Amino acid sequence: MQTFSYEQLYQFTFEMLTKIGCPEADAKIGTEVLLSADLRGVDSHGVARLSGYVRLWEKGRINTTPNIHVSYETASTAVMDGDSGLGLVVAPFAMKVAIEKAKSVGTGWVSVKNSNHFGIAGYHAMMALEHDMIGISLTNASPLVAPTFSKERLLGTNPISVAIPAKDQPPFVADMATTTAANGKLEILQRKGLDTPTGWVQDKEGSPTTSANGVKDGGALLPLGGDREHGSHKGYALGAIVDIFSAVLSGANYGPWVPPFVAFLDPLPNLVGKGIGHFFGAMRVDAFRPADEFKTHMDNWITRFRSATPTPGNEKVLIPGDPERELEVIRRTEGIPLLDPVVKDLTQLGERFGVRF
Repeated sequence: MQTFSYEQLYQFTFEMLTKIGCPEADAKIGTEVLLSADLRGVDSHGVARLSGYVRLWEKGRINTTPNIHVSYETASTAVMDGDSGLGLVVAPFAMKVAIEKAKSVGTGWVSVKNSNHFGIAGYHAMMALEHDMIGISLTNASPLVAPTFSKERLLGTNPISVAIPAKDQPPFVADMATTTAANGKLEILQRKGLDTPTGWVQDKEGSPTTSANGVKDGGALLPLGGDREHGSHKGYALGAIVDIFSAVLSGANYGPWVPPFVAFLDPLPNLVGKGIGHFFGAMRVDAFRPADEFKTHMDNWITRFRSATPTPGNEKVLIPGDPERELEVIRRTEGIPLLDPVVKDLTQLGERFGVRF
């Protein structure tokens, strides 16, 4: 494990994105989105994924100079075509459209097609906070998840993020996969040579396994809940909702047709749509009640939940977003830790492109 400053990782990532053809403005926003994951402790979605984006670009599956555009819209809705752009760039563009529509008519809803992996969902949802809006961010993803009772992989980890502003308290920020664990957590365990907890993965025959390589070996991730007795049908339903909002609604690929993130696997033939899909929402708080009044009550809500009596062995009750916010403060000052395999990967990536890591 080695630790790097935010500035060092920012400069390296920015230079790498410009090396593969991103305009500087796009490289800047892409870098900010990617590193927001590392700052917030979602290490699986940060710079560890940079080489994956580069490999997709080398395969011709990412367009670094896309014509991101609205293909259909109403006063409060839009469908956006990402033109195979880097999802780290397409998603903020689409969220801005949702925010602008909310400014005009109270709410804005944007479904996106023809995009790629967009980093952490929380970044895009939080864009609404500075406008006194509630932000919502969803995306479908590579099919690695078996629906309840299935051996087939038909859904992605399909995250949901909702960001809600408060007044004096930090905002409420939920950011979660609809699986028991995100695939990136398996990748981290693989690098560490560790097994998974029970309920994360099933093997290719549909039986429970704790192997971190279970998905690589033909198995599948499990929906949130792990099994029927623990509510996996609910995780399955949530993942399905994300898939439909993100892709069936926009014209992106859905279910098993979502293109894989790894470059060594080609998309399926006879695709049903374009690229992967996202869905964004922005709701102006004052379209419901005065913003200051709402935020005062959000402070009260947050304070009351934080003051809940903790169970034995636990210090306090957390609000969604607390762990990430606290870790960001630490990592901005003390640096961002990277596992040795990630350091090696980024060093080799930099050497290939003439960018010093």
